[in-house]
Formats: sequence, structure tokens, C-alpha cells
Amino acid sequence: MYYRIQWLTILIIWSLPVLPVESQVPGFYMKRAEKKITLPFIDSNSLIILPVSINGGPPVNFIFDTGVKSNIFFSKSIADELQMHYTRKLNLVGADGQTVLSASVSPNNHFDMGPIEGIFQAILVLDEDFLELEKVLGVPIYGVIGHEFFKNNPIKVDYDNGLITFFKRQAFKWKPFWYREIPIELIGNKPYITTNIKQANGPDLQAKLLIDTGANHGLLLNQETSEDIVLPEPNLESSLGRSLGGDLEGFVGRVKKLNINGLNFKGVITSYPEKNEFSEVLINTGRMGSLGSELLNHMKIIFDYPRNRILYKKSGKYKTPFKYDMSGLIVRVSSLEEKRYYIHEVREDSPAYRHGAREMDEILTINKIPAMFWELSDITELLRSEEGKVISLELLRADPEDNFRDKIYKVTFLLEKQL
Repeated sequence: MYYRIQWLTILIIWSLPVLPVESQVPGFYMKRAEKKITLPFIDSNSLIILPVSINGGPPVNFIFDTGVKSNIFFSKSIADELQMHYTRKLNLVGADGQTVLSASVSPNNHFDMGPIEGIFQAILVLDEDFLELEKVLGVPIYGVIGHEFFKNNPIKVDYDNGLITFFKRQAFKWKPFWYREIPIELIGNKPYITTNIKQANGPDLQAKLLIDTGANHGLLLNQETSEDIVLPEPNLESSLGRSLGGDLEGFVGRVKKLNINGLNFKGVITSYPEKNEFSEVLINTGRMGSLGSELLNHMKIIFDYPRNRILYKKSGKYKTPFKYDMSGLIVRVSSLEEKRYYIHEVREDSPAYRHGAREMDEILTINKIPAMFWELSDITELLRSEEGKVISLELLRADPEDNFRDKIYKVTFLLEKQL
């Protein structure tokens, strides 16, 4: 996910009771004096999702995202129910550099995660939910929590077991056994590291990359940031994901190798987005791209912002090859409650397209199993699982000759590796 968002000045609150110093500073803290607290998270497309209660309301799901500096809430109507108080309006510029979104600023909210709480939390509330992430992820998502969660305490992310550990800063002084260390540069409250990339068709790169836990790609390279970034062969034109500005378009390929301070990743799936009005901002930061969750989940990571470093080691997925869709389909949710799925996009000349699958077809069954028994993440994994695997779909399509009738089509094809 990519956002260009003006940061907020949090209002000073007068007449507070006398509290410990840290309790008067906006941030996330343990409620009790402990060295660490571990919480399970929902892993959807390798994104870190946790339930959070705001201002005493019911828990709602947030993505914990190192790639944004502000907390963002997607539903104005629910924010009103949670008694958020707004002080002003902001216009946000989407990742396409063109889309302008309206948001309300709520400067002082309480976030409750059980043993952890966020105090004096500012949040941007979108007047309209442009992202509709539940259609993309198959999990209801109400917002993102950014820099505030990571800024004061070391945070360990264990993708293998779906656990996040919140450490007391003073209790985490030494590098744990087997972990490597790499310095980070915090620019605009976002973490950057320098990596080495061996391209398939271009020169080797020394690339400054954003660490973005809220983006579900592997590696992303912005070609406009360097003439040395070369689109590899083979490549596929494709939708690259969802952002505040809408769907990001571009190309997908592979780099030969990515090296993070001695740890190598081979054949990393790499996104190459189209140039847009936001490109100038990227160039000014000196960044050439970003590392997303599809690569980060190959490691166990400790974000240690107070000491300007990231600690990391191989996870259980380290040797797992980087896979890309072999069907040509992008599937999304039309109704989360009813578990109804539809084909959002079909790549031309892909196996699914050649055998008759089309955009906006509703999926009734997958390999004879009704769609209601599938999770979206399982469908995504199936469609990139194994070359030569048979996929049978039963599809419902509007009859072009009769708007009041639908036709059922059966489509069978073999998964085909195209990258």
C-alpha cells in the first residue's frame, strides 16, 4: 500500500492528571509492567491483521503497516458510532498521484488491544471507503495502524506462527542468537534499508527500499527512479494491487537475486508499476522501491526503531520458492457473508482466458467444491500451487441476449507457469 498523507500535529491536551512520563506521550504501551507481550494475528496474504477496540467500542480489524505514518480508518459511519471527535478536514492524494480523497482528522483516541493500549492516537477517517479491502483480502478490514505502533518499542513478527511480540524497550538491549542486523533509516516515519539486487537483464543494483508490511507484493521496483532498473524477460502486464488511488497497474517479472546484508533470496517475484504523478515524491526520497510481505514472510523480523535497526533471520518459509498466479485470474469477494466470489480480471492469453473464463463471472464451484466452502486466501494459493494442476470452475454469467437470465458455464484448464 502506498499513501501520500500529510502528517498530523497532535493537539496538546491540558488538565491531565499527573501520570508517568510515557503515559503522557502518544504511543502504544503495555498496561502492566512486563518484559514482553505476545499476541496472535490474522495472516491474510501475509499481512499482519489484529483486532483493535477504539474508544471502548467493539474490536475491528486493522492492518499493522510500516509503510504508512498515520493511522487510517476506512468507515466514517462506524467512526461516528465510536464517538470520534473531528477537528478539521484534509485532502489526501492517492498513490496514482491524481485521486484526491477527503478525510476527517480525529486527534485523540484510545486504542485497546487487550494487554497493550494506544493513547492519544490521532486517526484519519476517510469520508468514503475507496479501498474496499475485504473484497481483495476476504477479511473485513477497517483501517491501518502505522508508525505509532512501532516507534517506541521493539516489535517481533513471527510469520510462521502468526505471532507478534511487543517488547519493553529497556528489556531488549542485545541481538538475539542467530539474528542478523541491518541499520534502518527512518524517513517520514517509514523504515528504509539498502539492499543489493541482481537483475535478470540489467546491471546489479544497490537499492534503497522501503520495508512495507502493509503491501502484499514481494519486491517492487519503480523504474522511473533509476535508468539501471530494467524490466526483465519474461514479464506479464497485470494489476499490481489496491491503493487509495485505486488499482495499481504495471508489469510483473523476477529478479535473479536479492541480498539483504548476507541473506539471499532467489527468483523474487517483482512488481514494476507504471509511472504516475506520485513518482516525483519517490525520486525525492531516494528510494527505488519496496519490500512487501510476500518476501518479509520468509524471515522472522524484529523492528527496533528506537535503535534504528532491523533484526532478522530465516523463517520456516525461507526455502519456499516465490510463486505467481498460474491461471490468469484475479478473484475477489462480492459478498463476504455469503462467501460469493467473482472474477475481477482475466489476463489475456492465460490458461483461464483461453478456456473461456471472463471478467465478472461469478464462481459457483472450484474443483466441484461449492464456493461457500472456500476462503479467498485458499483460492489464491490454489491458483499458484503447481504447474499442470487441473482447475475446474463452474461459472455464472449474465446472458447477453436476456438481461433477466444467467447462464452457467463450465471451464477446465491446467495451471501454467508464465514467470
